[in-house]
Amino acid sequence: MLSDLTFGQYYETDSFVHRLDPRIKILILIAYVVFIFVARNFYAFLALAVFLVIAVIFSKIPFSNMIKSMKGILFIIVITVILNVFFYKGETQTVLFWIITKEALIFSAYMALRLIILVMGSVLLTFTTTPVALTDGIESLLSPLKVIKFPVHELALVMSIALRFIPILMGEADRIIMSQKARGADFDSGNVISRAKAMIPVLIPLLVSAFRRAEELGDAMDSRCYSSSAVRTKYKKLKLSARDLVATLVSIIIFVSVIFLNGLGGV
Repeated sequence: MLSDLTFGQYYETDSFVHRLDPRIKILILIAYVVFIFVARNFYAFLALAVFLVIAVIFSKIPFSNMIKSMKGILFIIVITVILNVFFYKGETQTVLFWIITKEALIFSAYMALRLIILVMGSVLLTFTTTPVALTDGIESLLSPLKVIKFPVHELALVMSIALRFIPILMGEADRIIMSQKARGADFDSGNVISRAKAMIPVLIPLLVSAFRRAEELGDAMDSRCYSSSAVRTKYKKLKLSARDLVATLVSIIIFVSVIFLNGLGGV
C-alpha cells in the first residue's frame, strides 16, 4: 500500500545524523549526488555505498525503512536497466542474443547503482531532518541571493509545504484505496492498462482532497496575517558544532577517495 512508501517522512529518534546542522546535511547530499555521477568503476561505487551504510548506521534508522523507500522507483530502475542493456553500444559482444555487449551490462549495472544510492541518500536526508529544519537550512544557504531580490523565503516555504504534503497525501490515497476495495474495487488483477483505469476513481477524490487541504492551509495563513515580506526571527538559530566539522571532514575524505579510486581503472 502507499502507506509503505517512506519518502518525505521524518523518522524521529536521537542520533548523530539527526543532530547535524541541516545546512551541512544538504551540502553533503549535493556533493554526494555529484560524486555518484563522477564515480566510474566498482571501487568508487563501493566507497560511496560504504559511506551511505555508515550514515544509515549512525542515523539509527532501520535498514528495512531504507529498503521500503525503493518501492517507488523500482519500475524506473527496471526500465532504465532494460533500455541500457539493449541500446548501449559497446565493442565486446557477448553470446546473449548476439546484440548485448559486456559494456552495456556494466553500464546498466552502474546506472541501477546510481539510482539506488541516489534515492537512498535523498531519503536519508528527509528521514533525519524535519521539514522545518530543512526549510531553515535551504533558506540559510540561499540567503546570499536576497541581494538580487530572489524570493528565498517563498521558495523555502513552498518546499516545506510540499514535503509536509507528501505523507499526508499518501495516507489520504491509502484510505481512498481501502474504501474503494471495501466497495468491491479491484486494483491487483488485470494488465497494466486495466490497473491504470482502476486508479481513476482514486485520483479524482485525491485531487479534490489536495485542493481542499491547500485552500484550508491558505485560509489559515491569511487568518494569521501571514506576509512573506515581513521581517522574521527564528525560534531556533542554526549553529555549527564539532559534530558538523567531523561529518564534513569524513565526507571530504570519502569524496577525495572516489576521485583517487577512479584513477585505478577497472570495471
